[in-house]
Amino acid sequence: MNRLRNKLIVIFLAATVVPWAATLWITSSLLDRSLSYSSTRELDALSRSLQKTGREFYQQACQELKFAATTNRSTPQRFAESDRNRWPEPLQTFWSSGDAERFVLEGDGGDRLEYLVRRPGMALVYSRPLAIPMNRVSAQIRTARELVNGEQSRDLRRGFIYAWVLTASAAWLASLAILAFLAHRVSGPIQQLTAGLSELASGNFCVRLKSRRDDEIGRAIEAFNHTAGQLEQNRDRLIYLTQLASWETLARKMAHEVKNSLTPIRLTVEEMVARSGSADRGFLEQAAQIVVEEVESLERRVRAFSQFSAEPPMRPSELDLNALVEDRVAFLRTGHPEIHYEVRLDENGPRATADEDLVKGILVNLLENAAQAAGAGGNVRASTQVSNGKVAVEVHDSGPGLSEQARRTLFQPTISFKKNGMGLGLSIARKSALLSGGDLVAVPGQLGGAAFRLVLPNSSHGVEKSSDC
Repeated sequence: MNRLRNKLIVIFLAATVVPWAATLWITSSLLDRSLSYSSTRELDALSRSLQKTGREFYQQACQELKFAATTNRSTPQRFAESDRNRWPEPLQTFWSSGDAERFVLEGDGGDRLEYLVRRPGMALVYSRPLAIPMNRVSAQIRTARELVNGEQSRDLRRGFIYAWVLTASAAWLASLAILAFLAHRVSGPIQQLTAGLSELASGNFCVRLKSRRDDEIGRAIEAFNHTAGQLEQNRDRLIYLTQLASWETLARKMAHEVKNSLTPIRLTVEEMVARSGSADRGFLEQAAQIVVEEVESLERRVRAFSQFSAEPPMRPSELDLNALVEDRVAFLRTGHPEIHYEVRLDENGPRATADEDLVKGILVNLLENAAQAAGAGGNVRASTQVSNGKVAVEVHDSGPGLSEQARRTLFQPTISFKKNGMGLGLSIARKSALLSGGDLVAVPGQLGGAAFRLVLPNSSHGVEKSSDC
């Protein structure tokens, strides 16, 4: 599934469909609301006409009721002043005001008109029903007038335009912010990857990119980190092999020069012993023996240099690492009975593709160095494992470990201070590992001493070319 493509589609939909839907809904709502308004001019004329008509109707009703009262055509309701406490509240208010007469609206919504008249010691109340509830009509007219006044106090057209502009602008700005955020989320890792590629192209093989994504960009960053790591490792291997090539040239030259000088020295010393007299023969034999032993030591070093500078033919084959490790440990256990050997083999039976003689030589060198470092009563552990598509053999010892200075020149051809040591063992071992498509590196020790890991190509992944190193 193309997750990046799907994300871009979602971004497009979020940046277009959502604002479009929001704008459509807001516009429809505003349009519907604006169409629901009636003309305030017509409502103003209608409310004024109703107000005038209601006032004239009320005045006419008052005149008719007063005429009926003065002509005795209407019978009043009489209220004695002595019973004032039991009068209706409107009548008490009228009496307290001191007015001679008053018209008031009573009943449900003002549908009855009353004419209040003051007389000595009493109050007369004339009434007549009204066909129109005046209080209710007055309230409706008042509401209409308030609505008209409110609408006239603001410009509806301008308000609608301003509201539309502000709403559309807010929706557009919100969409722009969302689009900018999502675009940053997509383009940020790409910019990070581009910057990393620029660093890598400039020769900085230590650059690594951080990412928690699991899409195509995340896998691209993961592939970039893996490639950068491989390039850094291959660069280090190339530098090491270049240094070895220089040492090999020097070794071949030195071996040739030393060998040419050793042979005449040895023959001359032997000839001197053969021709010497019997008087000092013992001394001469002793001196000759010393010279011969030193010459043999130099010859061993010459052979070591020759081996170091040689390019053995590669015969890769499929190897059973478990069997190979057990065989080498059993071979060395007899020579070091004072050492306790421990073997931990991977149960899956890792198989490597490499030259068997080279691998045996590497294992013998590592196990022999571990036994010498551990000393009598020490421990040596050999284990096999599969990791990151490659197989590996680790050798740990309980010796004193490696100093920081020794680690810096661990695989360089140097002078050895061990008995019969040439200082070329680890250099030859790592060279053999590199020629086999793997590597030999130092790892943290698990027994308190030094530890080395031999990495070889897994047979299920094919043979790696030595040029990759």
